[in-house]
Amino acid sequence: MTQGYDLVLVDGSSYLFRAYHALPKLSNSHGEPTGALVGVLNMLRKLIDDYQPERIAVVFDAPGRTFRDDLFPDYKATRPPLPEDLRAQIEPLHEVVRAMGLPLLAVPGVEADDVIGTLATQAAAAGLRTLISTGDKDLAQLVDERITLVNTMSGAQLDPEAVRAKFGVPPERIVDLLALTGDNVDNIPGVPNCGPKTAAKWLQAYGDLDGVMARADEVKGKVGDNLRAALDRLPLTRDLTRVRRDLSLDLSPDDLRPAQPDLKALRDWYRRLEARRLLATLPDDGELAHATAVSAAPGYELILTEAAFEAWYTRLEQAPLFAFDTETTALDYMRAELVGVSFAVEPGRAAYVPLAHDYPGAPDQLDRNWVLDRLRPLLEDPDRPKVGQNLKYDMSVLARYGVALRGLAHDTMLESYVLDSTATRHDMDSLAKKYLDRDTIRFETIAGKGAKQLTFNQIPLEQAGDYAAEDAEVTLSLHRALWPRIEALPGLSGLYREIEMPLVPVLSRMERAGVRIDRELLAAQSQALAERIQALEGQAHAVAGRPFNLGSPKQIGAIFFDELGLPVVAKTPTGVPSTSEGVLEQLANDGHELPRLILEHRRLAKLRSTYTDKLPQMVNAHTGRVHTSYHQAVAATGRLSSSDPNLQNIPIRSDEGRAIRRAFVPEPGRRLLAADYSQIELRIMAHLSGDERLLAAFAAGQDIHRATAAEILGLAPEQVTGEQRRSAKAINFGLIYGMSAFGLARQLGIDRGAAQEYVDRYFARYPGVRAYMERTRAQARRDKYVETLFGRRLYLTDIDHSNQGRRAGAERTAINAPLQGTAADVIKRAMIVVDGWIERDAPPLRLIMQVHDELVFEVAEGFVAEASTRIREAMQQAADLAVPLLVDIGVGANWDEAH
Repeated sequence: MTQGYDLVLVDGSSYLFRAYHALPKLSNSHGEPTGALVGVLNMLRKLIDDYQPERIAVVFDAPGRTFRDDLFPDYKATRPPLPEDLRAQIEPLHEVVRAMGLPLLAVPGVEADDVIGTLATQAAAAGLRTLISTGDKDLAQLVDERITLVNTMSGAQLDPEAVRAKFGVPPERIVDLLALTGDNVDNIPGVPNCGPKTAAKWLQAYGDLDGVMARADEVKGKVGDNLRAALDRLPLTRDLTRVRRDLSLDLSPDDLRPAQPDLKALRDWYRRLEARRLLATLPDDGELAHATAVSAAPGYELILTEAAFEAWYTRLEQAPLFAFDTETTALDYMRAELVGVSFAVEPGRAAYVPLAHDYPGAPDQLDRNWVLDRLRPLLEDPDRPKVGQNLKYDMSVLARYGVALRGLAHDTMLESYVLDSTATRHDMDSLAKKYLDRDTIRFETIAGKGAKQLTFNQIPLEQAGDYAAEDAEVTLSLHRALWPRIEALPGLSGLYREIEMPLVPVLSRMERAGVRIDRELLAAQSQALAERIQALEGQAHAVAGRPFNLGSPKQIGAIFFDELGLPVVAKTPTGVPSTSEGVLEQLANDGHELPRLILEHRRLAKLRSTYTDKLPQMVNAHTGRVHTSYHQAVAATGRLSSSDPNLQNIPIRSDEGRAIRRAFVPEPGRRLLAADYSQIELRIMAHLSGDERLLAAFAAGQDIHRATAAEILGLAPEQVTGEQRRSAKAINFGLIYGMSAFGLARQLGIDRGAAQEYVDRYFARYPGVRAYMERTRAQARRDKYVETLFGRRLYLTDIDHSNQGRRAGAERTAINAPLQGTAADVIKRAMIVVDGWIERDAPPLRLIMQVHDELVFEVAEGFVAEASTRIREAMQQAADLAVPLLVDIGVGANWDEAH
């Protein structure tokens, strides 16, 4: 908690507009807009939690004219009308703020700024310290030793010194600075082409606005002419920008003490808004306390005897569907020891069977092997449906104990993911809150945090039993809430049943197979990288003229901008020149040596720490192989991701990345086989767009990049140079990912006009692609989502956002997601078919990795030819497109050779 302020004044109008433009445009299930409203309430809660003020007011602009309209009839005349979805949230917001017990002020005839200025000035006169929470720069004029500003979004505070540092003038000169610059948003005329830096320079030279006006003849150039032409209106501009501090208000700062919140009204509002997190912050009243007691104390049983176990076994046998969960000692499925299992057959009824709690004084528990043998007929029966949360983990853990989990009917993590990949996190606690409005027992609550966190076997059964049983019971309840929603959408239902659920055992087997690595080769690579990193550090120090920490943004900034005078490309939210990776790349592309050296140093250091140093430490002691974790419910488009280690990000185009891939090797007597879809997203584009030239090029088996270059340049394919093919490749893939002509120009190193000409020619020759893009944007705006060929949906909350940047980003996603998502669906379908063949016929090979559009197998040397044929057939038949799917297959003694 931050303390030290006697009064907090909230610029409610600033809060509302910033929340509206910064946050997704959300609505409740009745279609009422809620995004800005809930955003403001969350900001208010955080502000109150941070400062816990004794006095507070939330101040809004009142509707109607103000004295500034009388001074200047064109005041705010250029502002567009208030969006209807924002207007609809204003009065509800006022009602909720009042229900929170917070004083709310909206004074007719003046603006919120003037009310805030008056109250802050009165508070300062009374010896009170005031904090103004706003995003409005105009209020910086109020800052003094007793009045501080805090930024609504960033939390940065402005005291007098910070104002001077930010604006170049002290608080008492902010009005003069604003008069000179004007305000386009409020239609306040200033001096044309006079920005904040110019205005600050004049004020530093001439003292104040009157001094600038008196010595306007001394200002040279066009901007001086502009100043002199604006002299007559500057006094009016100053009056418009000056915040009033002398209003006659009906209350004083001491009257601004919050009242007790109206909990019933708040609860009703939060439920209407469907703001579950806000609802969870309210203390229970009688009704809610009763409901919580019912849901928090269901029929959970702790099973310690064979008789109790047999009674539950009978329930499981008779249940049409039961929830199942494991409790273990670790998140790593290859190291985790099984501590217990839990079941649920109906909401409110669940049991936990502890098997290996070994803390001092732990009661006797059923023998783990006996329980697993007894459960085996149920767990391995494919005709007994089970539901779980992240069942892949449970399957992998049980496999280490000789139990092959089958009958995986539903997975609530995947149900949530398929319903809406971006709406929420897909962990059980988040889902329980979103769909059941239940607060679950958090693991940290019973196990602690950090280095002293207990493993599950160390947790007393009094706590462990409820936690574990709740996992199973909540999972079953979640399934009952989620499955009807999926069933109501046939496309999603098919995707879930035919792709996502069948993929679970495939991924489990692939993870447990793991991949062998050459630790000695990685050690040599790590040493070589260390030497190159050290050499790069020396070169960077030489260019800089002194030693510095290449990982310190502050030191890099000082050298770049203070010592070397490099151009400032961008600034951080606090106004400091940025040294982000994007900035470094732009400076390096512009020919500056030091940014290039730092980027290269970072790239090699990341490869060394992430792969060459770390991979050998990740080899499993029992298998001698590295086992990654594949994640189905992370990427919004349906792509798989991996972690510990991340196999998706090993670079393939750099020498160092290929060297790391050479350390991925097969067992003796085996080879690695890599099967990679050829240009699958471009083929999907041809299918979706139906463009005749694109379809014809793929049908004829042409090199699509050469064909594209020939089309847009009017050449025969054999006349296309390597450079021209490279440019066409950049266009082909760039358009899929929404690259602009500006981005293409940077990538190809050409001017923007030439890049735009390339793009225009492309669309002229491939009009079907342009039509697909326009059609997709229109459909996305209408439906607020796009779909893959197999029914996967990606919802686009920003597709009609008022912020142009966010709207453009959503439009790029709308075009790319069906392509990338369909490619993800296709390779998943291929994996399911190939795995089915492996499980059925037990050929001498195993699937060991999936990386984007590539599958990697470990194959017996004598089976390579047959494996290549069968794998290619399965992958090429994974989707029926208007163009052929092609698969490139390579074989080698390591991954680099095979790719």
